[in-house]
Amino acid sequence: MNQTKVAIIGAGWRADFYLHLALLMPAEFEVVGWVVRDQAKAKASPVKTYTSVSELLVHEKPDYAISAVTWLSNPDVLALLVEAGIPVLSETPPAGDADALRKLWSAVGAKNLVQVAEQYMRLPMHAARLAVTRQGVIGQVSSVQVSSTHGYHAVAIMRSFLEAGFGETKVNASSFKAPLVDPLTRGGWNQDLEPKIASTVLATIDFGEGKSGLFDFTDNQWHNQLRHRRLVVRGSLGEIVDNDCIRLIQIRAITKSQFTRYQLGHDLNLDGHDTEHISFDGKAVYNNPFVGHRLMDEEIAIASLMLEMSDWVKGSGPAPYPLAQASQDHLISMAIDDSLAKGVPVTTSTEAWT
Repeated sequence: MNQTKVAIIGAGWRADFYLHLALLMPAEFEVVGWVVRDQAKAKASPVKTYTSVSELLVHEKPDYAISAVTWLSNPDVLALLVEAGIPVLSETPPAGDADALRKLWSAVGAKNLVQVAEQYMRLPMHAARLAVTRQGVIGQVSSVQVSSTHGYHAVAIMRSFLEAGFGETKVNASSFKAPLVDPLTRGGWNQDLEPKIASTVLATIDFGEGKSGLFDFTDNQWHNQLRHRRLVVRGSLGEIVDNDCIRLIQIRAITKSQFTRYQLGHDLNLDGHDTEHISFDGKAVYNNPFVGHRLMDEEIAIASLMLEMSDWVKGSGPAPYPLAQASQDHLISMAIDDSLAKGVPVTTSTEAWT
């Protein structure tokens, strides 16, 4: 079997995702080591564990490593692996602040061994929308509005649809507070259903060349299902709003289309509970590569990145998401925070990773 040998560094909930998915696909992956200091996790681990990256590298040389550690620790882990010549798939963001990003780029950027696990554009519906916009269905994309996830993930979504580069950006952010019930968190259902004050951040981002983004995020919007996840992608011929598309196809002909998910396992379908494909105007624009594994969207996105990383290290596929792209995402995300804190617009500079 042409397995990819992977090592996982970190013991948090993200690391658990990678371990679970790698073990779910034994034909594709062999986990040759897991760096974990939590003794309870180490004892229960189904794979060989190590207490440090250095100890791992004494015994194994993986095809690539996955770094899922804290923002503070990540740059040192990446530098150590790159120095050993090991390609790395790093969790987001690759470093905690702008200075750390610049220092990391100076240390490892030229080696071209670091990719970043920015998974959002591998989520099935986002991937389907991107495929349609790349076909020119709504013309030239000029504006993206994201209200679903925070900072660097939202910026990555905007930059992907806009195909924005690394030039200066102008960011203007404001915050508003209002009562909101928060019934669901990562830990489960909240028994306290009294409204609490929640902050909503609104930010405009001018990417230059007529391209813009609108960031709209409310505290815990990932989990709080009392707030919709919204996406608007505007182009010269029309726009996509969530799963609906309106566009001009000829004189006196404006049409509407929908993105439709075909879901297995509903009603009398006995093929397992799975997303099979997403269609648009009668054509499948996204096909789930993991039918049969019954993965949720987040797992599909992460597994897609893992396979793309395998292809890249073997020289049979493009780079999944280079360090430069992720650094730019986080730089703009931090500019949102900076503008919010200072109460004035903030402009990002062109950086070395350009």
